[in-house]
Amino acid sequence: MTAFTRNDDRLGEFALRPLDVDTDVALLHRWVTHPKAAFWLMGDADVAGVAAEYRRITADPHHEAYLGLWRGEPAFLAERYDPARVELVGLYDPEPGDVGMHFLCAPADTPVHGFTRAVLTTVLTWLFADPTTRRVVVEPDVRNSAAHTLNAAVGFTVVGPIRKPEKDALLSVCTRDQFRAATRGGVPA
Repeated sequence: MTAFTRNDDRLGEFALRPLDVDTDVALLHRWVTHPKAAFWLMGDADVAGVAAEYRRITADPHHEAYLGLWRGEPAFLAERYDPARVELVGLYDPEPGDVGMHFLCAPADTPVHGFTRAVLTTVLTWLFADPTTRRVVVEPDVRNSAAHTLNAAVGFTVVGPIRKPEKDALLSVCTRDQFRAATRGGVPA
C-alpha cells in the first residue's frame, strides 16, 4: 500500500509505503549495518536486533517507519515521529505541529547525482502534505557534516547542539515556508 508518491523532474518516481518488518528486515539490516550508515548507530546489529528495533518503532503510536521506493525498487528508509513524545522529550521546546524525521538512503554501487537530495525533498514534501505539520525537526550527529549541508540546502535552520543519550546532535528545524523557498515550491500551502 503506497502512502505517498512524488515525481522528481530529473529522477522519476519516488514513493513511500509502510514498513513491513517481516518482509523488509533483511534489506534493512544490509542498509543500517553498511559502513556508509555509520551515523545510524546500528553497525553491529544482527538481523534479530534490527527486527526488534523496527518492531518497537512500528508498534509505537508516536513513531512510524516507511520503506522508500525509487522507480518501484526499495531505495531508502524514512521515519516520522512526534518529537514531543519520542526521541527529543525534554531536549527542546516543542511547538504545535512539530514532526520529527529520520531518513537513510540505501548504499549504492553507482551513486546517482542528486539522489539524496531528491529523497529528502520527497520525505519533506510527504511530511508537509499533512496540513497539521508546521515544522520538521531533525537531530543529526554533530559530526555528520554531509547531513548538515543537505539539510541547509532544503531550508533547515540550526537551533543548536543537544546531547542525546546515544550522540551529540545538532537540532535543526524547517518550516513549510523555508522548505518552499529553498526548493522553489513543491509543497502545499
